[in-house]
This record gives sequence, C-alpha cells and structure tokens, in this order.
Amino acid sequence: MHESDVPYFSQWETPGMTLPVLAEGAQALLADPLWRRSGAATIEEYARWAVNVCGMACLKMILAARGEIHPTIELARACTAYGGYVVNDIDASIKGLIYAPFVRFVSERFGLGAETMTGVDTSAIPGLLSKRRFFIASVNSGIRWPEREPPSKGGHLVLVTSASPETVRFHNPSGHDEASQADVTLPLVIFDRFFAGRGISIEA
Repeated sequence: MHESDVPYFSQWETPGMTLPVLAEGAQALLADPLWRRSGAATIEEYARWAVNVCGMACLKMILAARGEIHPTIELARACTAYGGYVVNDIDASIKGLIYAPFVRFVSERFGLGAETMTGVDTSAIPGLLSKRRFFIASVNSGIRWPEREPPSKGGHLVLVTSASPETVRFHNPSGHDEASQADVTLPLVIFDRFFAGRGISIEA
C-alpha cells in the first residue's frame, strides 16, 4: 500500500510526549516546549486538554488533508460549545468526545458529512471506507503495542484512512514512536482485539 496523503498530527504538540505522559500523567505536558501551537491560552490549559483531544487530533488530520490547519485546542473549544465535551470546573475533569454533538459540530462548522456508527463489525471497515473517506474508530489506547492483549476495547480514537479485506491503516494521535503514529498498518484480526465496534464515519 502507498502511504496515505493525510498529514499526521499527534494529540501532543511534541509527538514524542506519549511515554512521559504514560509515566507521569498530564503534568508531563507542562514540559512540552511547543505547547503554544495548540491554541491554548496557557500551558496549564494545554496540559489539561491535550490528554482528552485524540478526537480533535483526528479532526485536525481530516481538515489538513483538504488544506486547512486548525490548532487542536481551538477545535476542542469550538466542539465544547456544541456539547462535544463536558467540562467540570469543580474537579477539572473533561468528559468526551460525545459523538452526536461532534457530528453536528463538524457538519455545521466544516461542511463534513459525518455519521455516528455503533455495532460495527471489524470486517465491515473496508466497506465503510469505500463509501466514506475516513473512519474515526474507538479503540483501546494500547493499540500502540499491538502484540499485547488489551484489558478492554475502546476509550481512544484513531483515524482510519484506508482498509482492505485483510488490513487496516490508521493514524494514531498517541502513538509513542514513528512506527506507531502515522500510517500504522495492522491485520484486521489484530485491530479487532482493540476495536470497540463504534466510531464516526466522515466524508470530507
């Protein structure tokens, strides 16, 4: 397969921050020297949001594929206004991505045709990609280590850019190295171990 023509973006402004975040939590992002590129007003705002914006990184990649570059945290703020994230100011927690408001957000703001999908069999992904250009898939974040058995399915979003009856190719916003970030290709049977059977199909 040829490499995808979809630009890759990490959910961190410095793509190599994944292992520090896994080790130390969001506070590791207070050392990200590129945080200003995110659109956050402060480094604290960046650290709070960056651990929650895998979906916004996927959207950023889709928009970049058509020549638009939008800062990730700016996208998150705009999506929050639609209800795509619920921000708790008491404990500083952020809930999301919530699919239905996200679909409305990308349709109204960017003219993207989007549809929430549940009960998706992994074998159906190639057919989805033939009708729609992208599929944002809910997978376990441990997909960066496909040789390991995940404890559960779902909880993290990756951008599927192409698929065949045997393989799926995707960009992972929280991959920890080049091999686990852009144009990751896995057999469908391995992807299935991580895939929660739900996501958002998008026609750009």
